[in-house]
Amino acid sequence: MKELKSVEERILDRTLYLIGKQGSVHVPVRTIVKEADVNIGAINYYFGTKENMLQQVKQFYLENLLSTVVPLEDESLEDEEKLKRYAAMSMEYSLRFPGAIALVKDAFETKDQDEMSQKIVEETMLMEEKLNRVMKRYLKDVEDEFSIRKTIFLSSIIYPTLEFNELNGTAFLSEENQRMDYIDKVVKLIRQGV
Repeated sequence: MKELKSVEERILDRTLYLIGKQGSVHVPVRTIVKEADVNIGAINYYFGTKENMLQQVKQFYLENLLSTVVPLEDESLEDEEKLKRYAAMSMEYSLRFPGAIALVKDAFETKDQDEMSQKIVEETMLMEEKLNRVMKRYLKDVEDEFSIRKTIFLSSIIYPTLEFNELNGTAFLSEENQRMDYIDKVVKLIRQGV
């Protein structure tokens, strides 16, 4: 994942975070500047307009998202390990940027009006193809249950990061070793069957 090196990237980071918290790309600028701990002039200085900032948030999201796919393409790893590393990176990314799902949803809704949204949709579809290839090899002869097992896998990765808190019992995911143990169990479970 891309590390934050500047005020500009901190604004993008916090905007993506707030998009997730609010479940919408329509986050007020005042909320963004408060969360990023900058003054309102920083938005104008770095981005010119809120719309331009949102385009850069989408670019920032895309650059970081693509890093989660790297394990799926690593031919030195067995398929089980590819899935575990992909899941770990995806969960880490979702915990850091809960806005990812809201941003993808918005991209699918606006892909015909916005070039960056179209790019997010295209990259999301490519990522899906890579995941499907690895999962099909890992699961072998379960074509009739593939969609169910894939849904279980993705839900097990995504849902806990959306509702990450003490109340629903997902607080253990904040510890990397516990998160990896959880992922290990999920990956083995989908192979065993439903």
